[in-house]
Amino acid sequence: MSVSAEPTSVDPRRNGSVPADTGTVRPDTLRPHAERAFADELAALAAQDDRPRPARWRLSPWAVATYLLGGTLPDGTVITPKYVGPRRVVEVAVTTLATDRALLLLGVPGTAKTWVSEHLAAAVSGDSTLLVQGTAGTPEEAIRYGWNYARLLAHGPSRDALVPSPVMRAMAEGRTARVEELTRIPADVQDSLITILSEKTLPIPELGQEVQAVRGFNLIATANDRDRGVNELSSALRRRFNTVVLPLPESPEAEVGIVTRRVEQIGRSLDLPAVPDGADEIRRVVTVFRELRDGVTADGRTKLKSPSGTLSTAEAISVVTGGLALAAHFGDGVLRAGDVAAGVLGAVVRDPAADRVVWQEYLETVVRERDGWSDFYRACREVGA
Repeated sequence: MSVSAEPTSVDPRRNGSVPADTGTVRPDTLRPHAERAFADELAALAAQDDRPRPARWRLSPWAVATYLLGGTLPDGTVITPKYVGPRRVVEVAVTTLATDRALLLLGVPGTAKTWVSEHLAAAVSGDSTLLVQGTAGTPEEAIRYGWNYARLLAHGPSRDALVPSPVMRAMAEGRTARVEELTRIPADVQDSLITILSEKTLPIPELGQEVQAVRGFNLIATANDRDRGVNELSSALRRRFNTVVLPLPESPEAEVGIVTRRVEQIGRSLDLPAVPDGADEIRRVVTVFRELRDGVTADGRTKLKSPSGTLSTAEAISVVTGGLALAAHFGDGVLRAGDVAAGVLGAVVRDPAADRVVWQEYLETVVRERDGWSDFYRACREVGA
């Protein structure tokens, strides 16, 4: 049996938008796209959103920000937060998409750049799938267009033989395109975005034609600031973006809340035990990551060496999810220190030589002496032996 995820239509007389075909969600889909997973919330927001909407936007900027940050609508509908962080950061990101400037989400790995990018596109366009995944091997065709070579050889260059990129489709349909890991893409391929972002035009010289972006088009790119020197953006391209930096969670409580909420979502799709049974271990994982990341213990008394890895919130989510799976399949379903110890070790020790020294020092000088952490200390010693 399938579950329909059609979002509420938007009056085309009001803003010229056309509802996206979100298709059908299979009950066993591991990770539905944002516009499908949260279709009910998007529909509720659209139904009660009486604020002005930019051309072809499914929601007003205010409703997009509410979708990301969460809130309660006048009819009592609860919108779950998708991003926990400064409200102004989200407001600036949403406002940027309502202008003619593209949006660059920048931050260390694991600060939810991809997550925010997906949900922004889902709320604005009703479609988060117009995606270019940046890698060292991303070709120019992934951003501009390619060709169906069978048709090209048979009939020569034509629009029928042209294969549009996600960016070209977004331009033609007035939607939001996404480019992930922009700084991983070779510099000459990056620069193919300059004309698109400045002139809102994509030339097709083989046909003597061009595709002009229609109202509603914009682009969200992500990059992490640990990739400096990989393929840094040219100054010409950087000027085409408004850069918004996504920070790490401000407080341990905020980070624990993020990890708990995300692990609950992942756990439900994997039939894992309930998170409340492992609340103490989640807090310990977050504490370890924050102390090693900050280079100082939570009480500020002991300075620490930091490992080479980022120890991000996303990695904490991965460690806890892995621990829940161990507890479910090889334990009694309750998350304990022994279930997360191996994951913590793997996240901290990326460089076998330097990071292992950092971890051993932290284990012996901090974890060993901390009240109530003896079980965690023993578990870490066992997996690290």
